[in-house]
Amino acid sequence: MGQPGFWDDNDAAQEVVLQLKGLKAIVGPMGKLSTAVEDLDALFEMADEDESIAEEVAVEVARLEEVLDNLELKALLNGPNDSAGAIITINARDGGTDANDWADMLLRMYSAWAVGEDYSIQLLDRQENEEAGINHASIAVRGPMAYGYLKGEEGVHRLVRISPFNSEGKRQTSFAAVSVTPEIDDSIDIDIEEKDVRIDTYRAGGAGGQHVNKTDSAIRLTHVPTNTVVQCQNERSQHQNKATAWKMLRAKMARIEEERREADDATKYATQARTGFGSQIRNYFLHPDQRVKDARTGHYVGSFNSMMNGSELQGFLDAFLRLKAGKQEKG
Repeated sequence: MGQPGFWDDNDAAQEVVLQLKGLKAIVGPMGKLSTAVEDLDALFEMADEDESIAEEVAVEVARLEEVLDNLELKALLNGPNDSAGAIITINARDGGTDANDWADMLLRMYSAWAVGEDYSIQLLDRQENEEAGINHASIAVRGPMAYGYLKGEEGVHRLVRISPFNSEGKRQTSFAAVSVTPEIDDSIDIDIEEKDVRIDTYRAGGAGGQHVNKTDSAIRLTHVPTNTVVQCQNERSQHQNKATAWKMLRAKMARIEEERREADDATKYATQARTGFGSQIRNYFLHPDQRVKDARTGHYVGSFNSMMNGSELQGFLDAFLRLKAGKQEKG
């Protein structure tokens, strides 16, 4: 980074900065832990002479155990793409307008978590629903091990609440599907035949109004053999949208290849949900009480609002990593 001309290629420079940030996230705590353990020996000696120091020793041991636990979790992020950024795509599913609103709530939850973790976010695509919420949206989350942490979020998320869109105040169940793919850089070879990809253009814009784009600048790519679809409308030009869409398609294909590899290694989480009532990976309740519970790990929090502001999400991410590691160890 100190070399002359390092910043001449800003995109390449940013990749190096992200790589450095990821390494510091592991090396920094390891160095501090080693130093703290040496200091702990001195505390033990002092505690032998002064019992009043024993409580201080217990507090320090608990703190170091937490640091070690976090490092052990990071060690689980050893997949081929775990260090990459993540592309999160959220689609409203069953539940009408409530599902559109729910998809938008999930988008805000992941964005809030990313901001809290000091990750950067880029909106790639967003299609508003005419009444409320979104039909779908895609964001790129960039930071240390973003994909490694977020890939376990893929699946169907279910919300139960009193519908704000129902004048009778009835309970409504809504579903949104979350897809997570690694953001692959150009140095990784993903073989996609251009003849296998159908390119469609359409007019970008939201639900209407003066800000609707008047040109067909939005791009949709369909990989015909796998029926994989990506789209982008948030860049300034059709050329930029097309470049970003191709990047998203490469990420999707990398995820498909990763799933094949995991299945071959028998490490794929066997009950990961995809679609359909009763197949959700996580349940969110606002009625009859507030709670969020993961159907795979059993991880539970009693505050819906703290989940939506992103502060409780990390616990669910960590629980899934531990569960997956346990599955692998038994295999």
